[in-house]
Amino acid sequence: MSYRYRIALVFLTGFFIDCINIFMPTVALPRLAAEFDVTSLDTAWVGNAYILGLTLVIPISIWLAGRWGARRLLAASMLVFALAVGASGMAGSFAAVVGWRFVQGMAGGLLIPVGQAMAFALFQGVERARISTLVMAVALIAPALSPGLGGLIVDTCSWRWVFFANIPMALAAALLAWCWVRDSAEPSAMAKPDIAGLLLISTALAAVLLGMSLYGAGHGWGGALLCLAVGLVASVRYVCHCRRVAAPVVELRLLHSPRLRVSMAVYYAVPGVFTSVNLLSLFFLQDLLALSAQRSGMFMLVYASGALLAMLLCGRIYNRVGARPLFVASLLLHSLGIACLMAVNSAGDLPILVLAYALMGLGGGLAANAAQTTALMNFHGAEMPQASVIWNINRQMAFSMGAALFLVIFNLLQPHTGALLAYHASFAAAALAGLLPLTCLHTLKEKHERPEP
Repeated sequence: MSYRYRIALVFLTGFFIDCINIFMPTVALPRLAAEFDVTSLDTAWVGNAYILGLTLVIPISIWLAGRWGARRLLAASMLVFALAVGASGMAGSFAAVVGWRFVQGMAGGLLIPVGQAMAFALFQGVERARISTLVMAVALIAPALSPGLGGLIVDTCSWRWVFFANIPMALAAALLAWCWVRDSAEPSAMAKPDIAGLLLISTALAAVLLGMSLYGAGHGWGGALLCLAVGLVASVRYVCHCRRVAAPVVELRLLHSPRLRVSMAVYYAVPGVFTSVNLLSLFFLQDLLALSAQRSGMFMLVYASGALLAMLLCGRIYNRVGARPLFVASLLLHSLGIACLMAVNSAGDLPILVLAYALMGLGGGLAANAAQTTALMNFHGAEMPQASVIWNINRQMAFSMGAALFLVIFNLLQPHTGALLAYHASFAAAALAGLLPLTCLHTLKEKHERPEP
C-alpha cells in the first residue's frame, strides 16, 4: 500500500470512529435516560458534550501537530479516546457520562483535521473527488451500521457496551498512526499560537453550542439567550482580531472561496439537518410508535443503501457535471424524504418510512460527497490545514446546531399540539430548512465549479 493510502486509512479510521460516536449512542439514549432518571431532553447533552469537546480543540490541532509531530499527536489522541469511551461505559452517573463524552470529543478533534489535511494534501486535482468518495463512504457506512448495531447491543447487553465497543477500533487507529505516519525530517518552525484568537473563537463556539443546547434540553430562554449573546460578541471580536494578526488561529479570509461557503451551507442543510431528524425520529419511533431500539435503528440501512448509490454516482460524474447540479438534486431529494415522515402516524406505515429514509439517503449521499469534494478544491500547500480546520469546525457545528434547533421547535410545539403533531411540524420545518442553500447556488459560477486537472 502506498504511503498516501496509508495516511488516508489512518484518517478514515479516525473519521469512522468519530461518525459512529455521533450516531451509535443516540440509539441508547432512551435506556440511558431510564437508568439515570433523566428526561429525554437532558440526554441531548450526551451528544452535545462530544461535539463541544471536538469543536473546541479543532482550532489548535494543526499547531499541536506541528509542535509535537503528527505521528505522536494522532496516536496519543486515539489512546485518550479509548480511555474516555471506557470511562463513559463505566460511568456511575449521568454527569460522568457527559464529562467523559467531552473528553472523547477533544481526543477526536485532534485527529480529524490533522489527518484530513495530510490525506487531502497527497491527493491533487481530479483525485480530490476520489479521496472525497472514500471519506463519504465512511461517513455513510458508519451511520448506517451504528444504529442497527447499537440497537442490537442495547437490546441484548446494555447501553454501556455501546461505548465499550469503540475501544478496539480506537486502539487500532493509534497503532496505525504510530506505525505509518512519518513526521517531517525538518523541525517545524511553528510560531506561538494565537492565544487571544484561540480564547475568542473557543468562547464563541462554546457559547453558541451551549446556548442552543440549554433551551433544547428544556432549561428555558434566559440562559440560552445569555450564551448566544456572549457567542455573538466573541464572534464579532474575533472577526476584528483576525484582521489585525498575521497568523490567526482560524483564517477567515479563506471564506472568500465560493466553493467553501456554499459547501458549508449545504452541510448545514443536509447532514446537519439529518442529524436532528434522525434524533427526533428515533424518539418518535421508540416512544410514540413503540418500536424496539434495534428495529428503529435498522431504517438507517435503508438510508445507507440510497446514500451508497448516490455516493458512487457522485464520485463518477462530479468531474464532468460540477457541483451545482448535484447540490440541487441532493437538496430536493433530502427534503422530500424528510417531508415523507409527516405522513407516518403508526407502526403500520412501514412503506412510508422506507421511502423517507431511501430519499434522505439519496439526497444525503449526493450532498455530503459533493460538499466534501467542493469545499477544499481551491486549497493547496499551507492553506490546506487551515481550510481543513474551518471545514471541520463547520461540520461539527452543523451537527450540533441542527439537532438543537429542531429540539427547540419540538419543545415549543408539544405542549400545545401533542406529541404526534409536534413531531410532524418539526419534520416540516426541517424539510423547509433543508432547501435554503438553493438561494446561494448561483454563486457557484461554471468556471468555479470544475476541479483543476
